[in-house]
Amino acid sequence: MKTPLFTGSGTAIVTPFQNGAVDYGAFRRLIRRQLDRGSDAIIVCGTTGEAATLTPYERRRLLDEALRETDHRVPVIAGTGSNSTAAAVELSRDAQSLGADGLLVVTPFYNKATQPGLVRHFTAVADAVDVPLILYNVPSRTGVSCTAQTYAALAAHPNVIGVKEASGNFALIADTRNLCPEDFYLWSGNDEDTVAICSLGGVGVISVTANLIPDDMHRLTALCLAQQYHEASRLQLAMTALNRALFCEVNPIPVKTALAHLGLCGDELRLPLTPMQAENVQRLFSAMDAYGIAPEQAAS
Repeated sequence: MKTPLFTGSGTAIVTPFQNGAVDYGAFRRLIRRQLDRGSDAIIVCGTTGEAATLTPYERRRLLDEALRETDHRVPVIAGTGSNSTAAAVELSRDAQSLGADGLLVVTPFYNKATQPGLVRHFTAVADAVDVPLILYNVPSRTGVSCTAQTYAALAAHPNVIGVKEASGNFALIADTRNLCPEDFYLWSGNDEDTVAICSLGGVGVISVTANLIPDDMHRLTALCLAQQYHEASRLQLAMTALNRALFCEVNPIPVKTALAHLGLCGDELRLPLTPMQAENVQRLFSAMDAYGIAPEQAAS
């Protein structure tokens, strides 16, 4: 039986920049803060990490820094998806060679593959490596969604252990749980959906919000895994305004703005992402204040 790479809250960590270059010192500090506050995994070079704008060297260096900083205390998962199967295979092999504990592979974007094409794409990546692979379904970004039947086909592969589900389609999630074996694991890919997905058999979340409040995201998933859904629901609802403010513009623009407000890293982005609009900045800071997040509370 396959085992999950992690249960609980995994942080899709941002990539800090300074003067156009990756700020590796800030990156290490962010990881230390995550470890100190209870995160259960670190996901590097994902959407939140602006992977699409990173060079091959930057990807390798970020993964290496994360592995060194975590020192096996929590799993480090590398985002290695691409809309080119050959490129995804190369990125995945490279991440494995550096020591990644697992891979997060998004559905191919722009190409809009058919379901048989998705099965062949993910199978090619899974065949090329010997580490666990988490699928990533986020149709709002990619223009294509997996079906439960596709998940069931891929679940037979020994290296495919589950999916980060960010479709918001709970009928799909229910069908997936019914069609797939118990060792095909579900992680929420939307912070707001965490309790709901865990109640349908999910094992945690790959979170943007955890960049800000890793301790509370860890607590939220711990409550879910302990079947304490009443208390978990109360905490999830308390996060609503913050979660929504963090997605009032495209991720990771708001979360980087929030981290900069806390003094944890700069708010620099790479084009085509641009700074947050002033009215949305105010909404974000108000949500942070209401939740009790303030610069003087930030850890180093």
